[in-house]
Amino acid sequence: MRKVSIVGFPGALASAITGMIDLFRLAGVTWARIQGSEPERHFEVQLLTEDGRPCPCLNGISLLADGSIQESEPGELILVPTIGGPILPTLENAGVLLNWLRQRADAGQEIASNCTGAFLLAEAGLLNGRKATTHWGFSELFRQRYPQVECHPEQLVTVDGPIACAGGGTAWWDLGILLIERYAGAQVARELAKAFVIDAGRRSQAPYAALQTKRYHQDEAILALQDWLDQRYAHPLATDDLVRQSGLSSRSLLRRFKAATGETPQHYLQALRIEAAKSHLESSRLPVERITQAVGYEDVSSFSRLFRRQTGLTPSDYRARFGR
Repeated sequence: MRKVSIVGFPGALASAITGMIDLFRLAGVTWARIQGSEPERHFEVQLLTEDGRPCPCLNGISLLADGSIQESEPGELILVPTIGGPILPTLENAGVLLNWLRQRADAGQEIASNCTGAFLLAEAGLLNGRKATTHWGFSELFRQRYPQVECHPEQLVTVDGPIACAGGGTAWWDLGILLIERYAGAQVARELAKAFVIDAGRRSQAPYAALQTKRYHQDEAILALQDWLDQRYAHPLATDDLVRQSGLSSRSLLRRFKAATGETPQHYLQALRIEAAKSHLESSRLPVERITQAVGYEDVSSFSRLFRRQTGLTPSDYRARFGR
């Protein structure tokens, strides 16, 4: 059997820990029981903490540990769960864990994180020059703090060499299935996904992302322009219109808008229109043609291609998944 170590720390998300324990321990077991055949375990899973004491999770539950990170054999795969509590204080108090993660990486072990657990990998320097993902809601903080990491918050799972990262929330399902396929084979992974009723076809967390994170800045002129765009996005707008409204020169507008939001003004306007279309698709039964016009586009085919490029879903698929 392969040994998997999950690291626990104060404020970790309990479900990301217990969920991964369930997935790995029941790989080759649950499907066999459903089929009435002999179970075959593929993984030994242990929960390790800094001192071997129980892991105090965010929800008030303490999970019993199997040992300490320093005194236990770590196994071939290290899993870092979600930081459920405040991120920066967690990083400040994680010196021992960060050093241990560096040692494990130097020893050649594979390491994976879920959601904001990627902050621990980045803080340890393990993601420098690598592709990574994290929860979309914290992606701007991640990019600002770790500019040397190639962050892809639209992706649900990234794999770069021996390091894997999953996006927000329950993306540990997708990460777990991927890792189980890598270590135990595609058949075991498919059977486990069926047994747990996991949609193994998810690839993007873009459909879940919101635009509000683009306002986490202090540039008053750009914030005022964003407020104006909130009211005018459905109208034909060119860069000259934005220049006049902002009172900035074209060059200053582009530079400051990019610095504040991470986007060009035109890409931001596109994102605003996509957000408005998502809202219509979630809450109304308007035809896609009407929604296309309502958010400022004329050609339905072009809009549908843009929508799919931004969210990973067609408008119809988005409505089917998220419509009320």
